[in-house]
Amino acid sequence: MSVSSVPLPPVAAPDPAKSASETAVGCLLVAGSAIAWSTGGALTRFLDTTDNWTVVFWRSVFAGLFLLCFMLVRDGPRGTLRLFRSMGLAGVGVGICFAIASSCFIVALSYTTVANVLLLQAAVPLLAALISWVLFRERVSLATWGAIAVVIAGVAIMVSNSLDGAVSPIGDLLALLIAISFASATVITRRKAHLRMTPAVFLGVVMAACAASMMSGSFSASARDFGFLFALGAVNLGLGLALFVSGARLIPSALAALIGTLEPVLGPVWVWLLHNEVPTQRTIIGGGIILCALLFHLGWEYRRQRAASTRKPVV
Repeated sequence: MSVSSVPLPPVAAPDPAKSASETAVGCLLVAGSAIAWSTGGALTRFLDTTDNWTVVFWRSVFAGLFLLCFMLVRDGPRGTLRLFRSMGLAGVGVGICFAIASSCFIVALSYTTVANVLLLQAAVPLLAALISWVLFRERVSLATWGAIAVVIAGVAIMVSNSLDGAVSPIGDLLALLIAISFASATVITRRKAHLRMTPAVFLGVVMAACAASMMSGSFSASARDFGFLFALGAVNLGLGLALFVSGARLIPSALAALIGTLEPVLGPVWVWLLHNEVPTQRTIIGGGIILCALLFHLGWEYRRQRAASTRKPVV
């Protein structure tokens, strides 16, 4: 799956004392994560195996091994253990959301285009705002409400492809489930700002691997497929997350999210160039509407964060 929408805890507003070089490094790391995440669809299309659960299993195994090694190198054995102990139920909840999204991503690609899956995931930040309002009555600005309305219109246009048989409705429904799962995880991390995402995502891939092991008819794959499965797990999932968590702490959260929109843009480009998979006209129109709404919202949020960080206290 593309984990382009992997939710992460909010990061601090920009610190004026930070150097320009540190900010540049943060931007490059987050851009690298978006590029890594954008390869998920193209890599999946290279696979010969037709058993989706075999793909989910091995992808999750390779991702889990990468993330575990990343935590051990970054935090040490004791630090890694502390991360898992401090997750609590919130971390388990995020892990469940990620396991659902990770599994559905592979299955969805069997029924619909990469563009449909990735562009629907671009709506995650606004879906999260909607869920927060419904469940917790969190204040939603007028600008965000407008963006949510536009996103709903874009989603409706994209999903209408399934009504005339252009793509399977199963694929679009799974893509929506992925977006809702990521949005739910985003809501959890916003309310539990101390939660570290890496151990929660590790737990999610372990859950996905366990579920896939019970669903898969066989764990066998060709040597060629194992190479792509390793890339799907270690590079697309693991490296993408490692780059994001390393870079997002150096730049404002809105800027990190803004750079992250590279993923739903690049993902369909890779499958077009490598596999000649061309999105339908409605996918392009609906996806374009979603991206424009998201860019408007993130740009507005970034300006708001910058204004808040530069506002001097009254003495």
